[in-house]
Amino acid sequence: MAGERKSSRAARRAVLALALRAESGQSTGRLKHAGFFAMTVSSRTPRPIDHLVLPVSDLGWARARLTELGFTVAKDARHPFGTENCCVFLADGSYLEPLGIANREECEEAARGGNVFVARDQAFRFRRGLEGFSGIAMASGDAWEDDQRYTDAGLSGGEVLEFSRDMLLPDGTSATGSFRLAFAADLRSPDFFFFASQRILPLPADRKSLEAHENGVVALSEVVLSEQNPTDFQYLVQEAADERAVEALSFGMSVDTPRGRITVLNDAGLDGFYGIAPVAGTDRGLKGRAVVFRVENRAECERLLTKRGVAFQKRDNRLLVPPAPGQGVHFVFGE
Repeated sequence: MAGERKSSRAARRAVLALALRAESGQSTGRLKHAGFFAMTVSSRTPRPIDHLVLPVSDLGWARARLTELGFTVAKDARHPFGTENCCVFLADGSYLEPLGIANREECEEAARGGNVFVARDQAFRFRRGLEGFSGIAMASGDAWEDDQRYTDAGLSGGEVLEFSRDMLLPDGTSATGSFRLAFAADLRSPDFFFFASQRILPLPADRKSLEAHENGVVALSEVVLSEQNPTDFQYLVQEAADERAVEALSFGMSVDTPRGRITVLNDAGLDGFYGIAPVAGTDRGLKGRAVVFRVENRAECERLLTKRGVAFQKRDNRLLVPPAPGQGVHFVFGE
């Protein structure tokens, strides 16, 4: 199997080299007539956001907080390497993954064995605390191909991870999903990473009852990261999204994906757009700061939050809910 993967990677590198030569006007020989000429470095498939990784100190607290905010929360599920989650599925196909620790010993063993997902979670909790926003998963049809793409760009975050997990469905039945993850990271940013998530054996697609939320949330609109000089991490964001187009902002940059926008702002941008005050002494590197949701009716969402005593601020026709136990980053609701 390892030999086949190396052979496949070598073949992809050869085709990419030929594509680069084609773009620069050099001859590509017979491969041009074999149909490979159409594949150039500009042949990209922008990746939609699959889900967000949100470390929490306790799944019970996360469930209570998310329910208070009007979300429908799926039943707890365990990974085979010691972590657990209680996901919030959105109608646009994305989801939130509040991530907890089910068994610390299993997590530590997995991290020592090279499990990048667990190792990054442990590092985040050590450096930033038990709650927050540590990673973005991009939907993938071929994680091995993404892994090679990250490696070629000098942005590989470690070994590909494959695993399966069970999930309890609303009707009481269970289903098994299998996944393959490829990691993209920058050593200058130890507190945030990206990964491609390929659903080898997808969980049941009919999740309508889990996708209906009292707060009216229907989609993921934007994720907001912070960094003193956002463009220092432009290539990482572009490679993760497999998208070259970047929108330059006064205080940062944005990359649109087929499902949600990824925005990186400096302190002035965070304060100006979202009223999020800078954290004194914050070091360099990407930090997850806010999740922006699209709701069907903002007024109805506001009434629900008010009725439940949830603290929020109104800003530019949006509702900004500050972090609280079980919710490690700002949540923003708008139309």
